[in-house]
Amino acid sequence: MPFVVGITGGVGSGKSTAASCLKKHGAVVVDADEISRTLTKNGSPVIAEISQAFGAQILHADGSLNRSALAALVFSDSKALEKLNAIMHPKIRMEAIRQIEACAIDQIVVYDMPLLIETDSVALCDVVIVVDLDTKEQIERLVKNRGMSHEEAEARIRNQATREQRNLVATWVIDNSKTTKECEQECASVWLGIVERAIEARS
Repeated sequence: MPFVVGITGGVGSGKSTAASCLKKHGAVVVDADEISRTLTKNGSPVIAEISQAFGAQILHADGSLNRSALAALVFSDSKALEKLNAIMHPKIRMEAIRQIEACAIDQIVVYDMPLLIETDSVALCDVVIVVDLDTKEQIERLVKNRGMSHEEAEARIRNQATREQRNLVATWVIDNSKTTKECEQECASVWLGIVERAIEARS
């Protein structure tokens, strides 16, 4: 197996930006959100499974997934969210493992997974990076950058692990309240630490 770095953070915290920064340093990125989008492409078996579970109202007229309608449903109903997670999480995990195992043993793989803790995926990782952001700023970013209402942003945050839960499993915590340049410098420093850990693991 290659050396696996889990990267996680609350919605809107900037973890994917940090993952992209690590990619520039040489990491291979396995992106859980990208896997999810691929699994739910129009005509896929997963779309049929989701529509069977939640009804045709979560589909567009062409049969593609209406992601905003599905999000509105599951983030206002905890049982619906559990049902969706039961459909999606095992499939995402299986595909992520396949992609990780397909990498060369001397590579460093960053597993970009927002629900790393919630899906017990920490066990797949040698080390964990948490991209951290104050909750107030997190909500402000979700409202500004993703067009969510304040209530929608709060609902998304409530359905994820807390900052404290994430930080408990962190090997490194990147503070993403800083400037872009400062965050890039922090990522570069963390990358050196990752390389050191990877060398130790292989020796």
